[in-house]
Amino acid sequence: MAPAASGNPLPYFTASGASALAFFPLWKAAAIGQSGYEVAGATPFQKYWQAMKPPWRGSLVVIGGMTWARAAIFYGSDMGSQWMRTQGFGTALSSTVPSLLVSVFAQTVNQPFVRSSIMIQKPGEELASRTCPNISMIKHLCATKGPTSLWLGLDAAILKTAPKYMVAVVIKDYMGQWLAPVDPANKNAVLVKSAKVAVTAGIAGAVLTNPLDVVRNEMFKTEEGMMPCMARMTRETGAAWLFRGINKNWVAVAAPIASTIFLTDRFKSWMA
Repeated sequence: MAPAASGNPLPYFTASGASALAFFPLWKAAAIGQSGYEVAGATPFQKYWQAMKPPWRGSLVVIGGMTWARAAIFYGSDMGSQWMRTQGFGTALSSTVPSLLVSVFAQTVNQPFVRSSIMIQKPGEELASRTCPNISMIKHLCATKGPTSLWLGLDAAILKTAPKYMVAVVIKDYMGQWLAPVDPANKNAVLVKSAKVAVTAGIAGAVLTNPLDVVRNEMFKTEEGMMPCMARMTRETGAAWLFRGINKNWVAVAAPIASTIFLTDRFKSWMA
């Protein structure tokens, strides 16, 4: 996903929006699973389906937030990396620094909407039935716990989001160099190479940061700090919490990241 010469952000936002819209049900299922919310169902598949299906509370906020944040991270990473290389920096710094900086900014801006979106996924949550459930939850948190509560879990969220995208960007950049070159005229070969890079980057970023997703979502429920939350879960379940919801999360996170990387390449070609 090398930056276009014109630096056109449209392919990034188009790809990110399409991916966020397509994979929202998977995000919903992962959020419910990692938060430990109970859903009906006798088998794991039935519970997964129950978590995925409508009502899709807060979907517009989640999709909008994912669209701008993911597009900004990949666009900012590509353009920042390109600029740093022109200044003489190596691949390692050029791939990591821009993605980390933009990820921290995007997560900080989105955090109140992330928290409210996850909390209204709780089955039976009264505020979820409001016309604007995210706004209702944000107002409720401000009134009952203070405005700063909207950023509870930001430390875990940054520790999760920044490495997730950094890993994805680094793998994307390095794999593009490591894989055998393909003839640009061979469309099938180009597609296969792009798909390999996208899928590997998405899965690695999702799996490696799953524990921090769990910590952040648990903090939303209990109002604990990150370290006390981690210590309590370790006392209660040992290391099992590290893998809570990973069966849903690696799909819910890896799929849209891989899709965004892959579709950005495709949209760049089509818009060239």
